[in-house]
Amino acid sequence: MKIVFIGAGSVVFTQGLLADLAGLPELAGSEIALHDISAERLAVAENGARGIVGDSRTGLVVTTHLDRREALAGADFVINMVQIGMHAATVTDFAIPARYGLRQTIGDTLGVGGIFRALRTFPFLDALADDIADVCPDAWLLNYTNPMAMNITYLARKLPRVVGLCHSVHWTMDGLADLVGVPYDEIDYLCAGVNHQSWVLKFSANGEDLYPRLDAAIDKDPGLRRRVRVEMYRRLGYYPTESSEHSSEYLPWFLRHDGEIERFRLDVAEYVRISADNVATYERARAGEFEPPDATMEYAPQIIHAMVTGRPRVVYGNLPNHGLISNLPSGYAVEVPCLVDRLGVRPMAVGDLPPQCAALNRSFAAVGELTVRAAVDGRPEHIRHAAMVDPNTAATLTLEQIWDLCDEMVRAHSDLLPESLREEMKP
Repeated sequence: MKIVFIGAGSVVFTQGLLADLAGLPELAGSEIALHDISAERLAVAENGARGIVGDSRTGLVVTTHLDRREALAGADFVINMVQIGMHAATVTDFAIPARYGLRQTIGDTLGVGGIFRALRTFPFLDALADDIADVCPDAWLLNYTNPMAMNITYLARKLPRVVGLCHSVHWTMDGLADLVGVPYDEIDYLCAGVNHQSWVLKFSANGEDLYPRLDAAIDKDPGLRRRVRVEMYRRLGYYPTESSEHSSEYLPWFLRHDGEIERFRLDVAEYVRISADNVATYERARAGEFEPPDATMEYAPQIIHAMVTGRPRVVYGNLPNHGLISNLPSGYAVEVPCLVDRLGVRPMAVGDLPPQCAALNRSFAAVGELTVRAAVDGRPEHIRHAAMVDPNTAATLTLEQIWDLCDEMVRAHSDLLPESLREEMKP
């Protein structure tokens, strides 16, 4: 079996996934093919990989490839974790909007940051999909690259075996289990929505609804009421599966108000610092410092294990909405539980979301749909339309500011964008 890591120079994430794979004895003998476009980063990734898997100890064989098609040849699973533009593009995604007064926290999923991260990723996804279709057409593509919903919606046009993976559902439920005092292994839950804005629809243990326990925990700890996700739960009746920092920039009510930023303890431009920390971690790894990673509980190793062994698992995946959530847009990627076994990844239909949750998801999806259409149809005006309907951007900027901001972002990222989208526009 062959597992390919695309963007293996992402040191922290690569090492965590390798630690999980190395702990699965049924995968012994598999080839782990590491690919990166940087020879230096690939060498650093290889050094860390060998320290984790140790060929003779785990039976995993590590190979390295600067050529992507060579890495992909004969692959069974492809794990994508690239970041097009890397730290410099992230800084741009925050610095330019900030000059217009637009605040962001993470900027990788929605808003101006998410829109332009998607647009500079789409050309890479085109090339990756073409290579997979040519040299490993039966492989499953397991995507971790954000913005998840936009990327999966875009990719699914070209690849039949693709699923987007994110740890937000797992770690949300792990945290809620701790908050209500029930071991994670004893809880049952159902979540659904769009990635980074899914909802905990059912939360129970041994037939007991655990939402009343959550209410009691919130009542006992006033500090919990200073979190955006708790505020959303109190107003909407269903707990969201993403952090408060992430959640705040998908909504119109928080980041434009100084008082709300203070009240909910929001960290504006947090991801710029996270990105800088990742650069520092890479530099330490390049200097030879190595810290054995902890297990990640990520879904990709679980999917691979279930498909290889036939032992079924339920994970949360992102796939195009073809009858999965009936009151969200058809075709746009949604996050739902999926059964995984030798037959592959099979999403489960959830039906209708609560109407208030679906309403927020639809405004979220509208931004992504217009961003995808901008690239697919070569329509640069749709970039501006996507920013116009983004909740946080629309609550903060005038229409003139939004168009001027998009023009400046296009100039800044021009060499990474699809050629048809590089022009500036005036209404």
